[in-house]
Amino acid sequence: MKTSYKFFFLCLLLATAMMQSCNVNSNRMFKEVKNEEGKITYDLDSIPMFPTEDYRISADDKIMFTLATNNGTEIIEKLSGISREQGVSKSGTSFTVRGDGFVKLPVIGDTKVAGLTIKECEDTLVSKYSKEYKDPFIQVSVTNQRVIVFTGNGSDATVVPLTNSNTTLMEALARAGGITDRGKANTIKIMRKVNGERKVYGLDLSTMKGLRHVDMIVQANDYIYVEPTAEIAKEIASDIVPVISLVSSALFIISAVNLLK
Repeated sequence: MKTSYKFFFLCLLLATAMMQSCNVNSNRMFKEVKNEEGKITYDLDSIPMFPTEDYRISADDKIMFTLATNNGTEIIEKLSGISREQGVSKSGTSFTVRGDGFVKLPVIGDTKVAGLTIKECEDTLVSKYSKEYKDPFIQVSVTNQRVIVFTGNGSDATVVPLTNSNTTLMEALARAGGITDRGKANTIKIMRKVNGERKVYGLDLSTMKGLRHVDMIVQANDYIYVEPTAEIAKEIASDIVPVISLVSSALFIISAVNLLK
């Protein structure tokens, strides 16, 4: 009878271990998908080094703009939040683009800006403000552009603001804390929206050959994903130890009961 009980609990332990192993490294994201020929479906080392199209303003973007008249020679006093600096008027407030694509701006009110490039937005505002001011000079910037960086520590991620339009891949990784010890420098994915769809590019920064990619200009809303190294033994151990403890306790109780008989 003792042998049958031990055999039963041994089978239970093995079955539990097999079920737990199915969840090992389940927090890993963006695993490679291979086609019928066994090839990876994303583009390897084909990512463009520079933006192929201008950024277009979208809903929830925050924009700031500077405004001056007579091509920047006269200061505007009427707009709220404006201060004098080097003969150019500056708005210290950011304005959020609503879901309908409009943004409410001083003096001119609601203006449709979603879908416009920065240059197109500036031209639109010049046209609007020219009805109120002589020869307006306007510069627009989007203040909440960012990329999301997964540095190789499982599903942990960092949101990195793009403080300038020429932020490189190396700078974005550095701001996120660099590639972690668990990260695989030879398996980095850049996920970028191209024509409304996410396109995935693969990079290898583990050798000097990858140096040509470190100065690549990242774009707003890029996802930079450093694949983590699988920690199979560690995760199985953390899942199985409680089960072993429970089974050992059960076997001890059964042995104690048998001794009392």
